Amino acid sequence: MSTVGTSPGKLSAEVPAAQVKGPMRSGTLIETREITIAHSPDSDDAFMFYGLATNKVRVPGLRFTHALCDIETLNRKAMEGIYDVTAISFHAYPYIQENYALLSSGGSVGEGYGPMIVALRPLTQSEVKRKRIAVPGTLTTAYLLLQLFAPEVETEVVPFDQIIPQVLEGKQEAGLIIHEGQLSYSKSGLQRVVDLGRWWQEVTGLPLPLGGNAIRRSLGPELMASVAAALRDSIQYALDHREEALSYAMQFARDLDPQLADKFVGMYVNQRTLDYGPDGREAVHRLLDMGHKAGVIPHPARVEFVG
Repeated sequence: MSTVGTSPGKLSAEVPAAQVKGPMRSGTLIETREITIAHSPDSDDAFMFYGLATNKVRVPGLRFTHALCDIETLNRKAMEGIYDVTAISFHAYPYIQENYALLSSGGSVGEGYGPMIVALRPLTQSEVKRKRIAVPGTLTTAYLLLQLFAPEVETEVVPFDQIIPQVLEGKQEAGLIIHEGQLSYSKSGLQRVVDLGRWWQEVTGLPLPLGGNAIRRSLGPELMASVAAALRDSIQYALDHREEALSYAMQFARDLDPQLADKFVGMYVNQRTLDYGPDGREAVHRLLDMGHKAGVIPHPARVEFVG
């Protein structure tokens, strides 16, 4: 069971062997178990993990260490099984489902909004489908949505934080933007062509599941449950202490002022982040099923939630 604290410090408490698996220390107590958590260096993820990263939320016997990578790198590393818990794009889940399950909390879900296609000048949807579009990675959910929206479109992979600059410089005809770019693109003078989150809602009537947290199955049921509870407690702590969590998250808010950062965090860390809800879980199944039927995902997804 996780506990909420107010003072910093390493997570080094010991618990009876029955509670956490790990090497024995004295025959009855075990050493602290390290749990590696990987997520994006974004304000919403920073807000979500604030409780764990600052030891406001602690779990006896567990010590959490954090690694920060862009989402496409995390998707690729998840295929190697590097981290115990990792943020992933839902598009990546079918490729890692043998080794990872999805946590019931920690999801980024759009309610009629999501990744956007932007360009220097106004374009119709039919026009943009004939353009080359810069994408943030082929395992991102944004890319899967683009393939569902425009199956024949030409794409080029560009680091997510370089898409807006390259469109502005004319190196790309259009760009598929994620993260804070969804709120900052207009300041650069770019035009929104289509919001794929809105398109998804019109097509399915469902919220858009963009990313979630996956946990290694090899941890075993008890440890998986303990980690799942800790992550949920971290999200709840941030929601309950929004001002301090947002202050912490601002160091990761690329090009956003405090007001926009607060808006962005509110878009992707909310009650659905605590639990997807029945329609949110249905949306995960629908997204991956559509991706498979469209030939983007080579095999069916077996979605399993933990916690």
